[in-house]
Amino acid sequence: MSTTSPDRAGRKAPPPPQLDPRERERLERAFNVPRARFLLGIPVVALLLVWSFVGAEFNFAKLGEGAVNMGEFLSRLFPPTWDKFDTIVALLIETLQMAIVGTVLGAVLSLVVAFGAASNIAPKWLYYPTRWVMNIIRSLPDLVFALMFVSAVGLGPFAGILAMTIGSIGSIGKIFAEAMEAVDVGPVTAMQAVGASKRQVVQYGILPQSAPMLVSYTLLLFEGNVRGATILGMVGAGGIGLELTTAMKMYDYGHLSAIVICIIVLVTVIDQASAVIRRRIT
Repeated sequence: MSTTSPDRAGRKAPPPPQLDPRERERLERAFNVPRARFLLGIPVVALLLVWSFVGAEFNFAKLGEGAVNMGEFLSRLFPPTWDKFDTIVALLIETLQMAIVGTVLGAVLSLVVAFGAASNIAPKWLYYPTRWVMNIIRSLPDLVFALMFVSAVGLGPFAGILAMTIGSIGSIGKIFAEAMEAVDVGPVTAMQAVGASKRQVVQYGILPQSAPMLVSYTLLLFEGNVRGATILGMVGAGGIGLELTTAMKMYDYGHLSAIVICIIVLVTVIDQASAVIRRRIT
């Protein structure tokens, strides 16, 4: 019995394409979890979680007891006071400016470093030292860089920008490199087969494929830098963070609430704008 059916014009439609049995088996096997490994992994994961909970002194009872204090703290935040709204807006603009400059500088330097950290681009003598440098940078918190640059260039947003720029190399540089390593090797191999140079392979074979991911990760870096600039300000590296810390130390809960609300609005707007851009480029 034929599996084809006539279309509206009375012609027989072509049969649906058949998947090669070996390819079907490979695809189905990709979603199978080995039963023995899965059963062995359950107690290992359970022991790891128990060990972590005990070592970190996680206590549900203490959390329940502290819920009353948290509720009391949140109740003090209302109503917010807006008598210093002009100051909040000015500092939020400074925070946004820090994030923009830090993101641009960080993304450019991260892209340059990523060329040396991608195994399909860089030679081994460059690949491993670049990865080690990125690991060292990533292991240090941005606050450490902020304190270092505050002592070097003084208080203000310039120190925060430098801290965000250096911190970006360790985090987003690694992601950039992995995005370049994950490209389809077919076009790259074809270009190499016809004698393309290394620069041409990178320019026409790797970057066009990885560009959507690079832009998406850059937007993610920008969102993180906006939040990071808020934290860096607590150590005098500019932005709204210093004002936030001062309000907390002065127990000015109304002003603190206004600052938090404005930060939430700013981050939400940036997040929605970034989501729209990511949808259009992917």
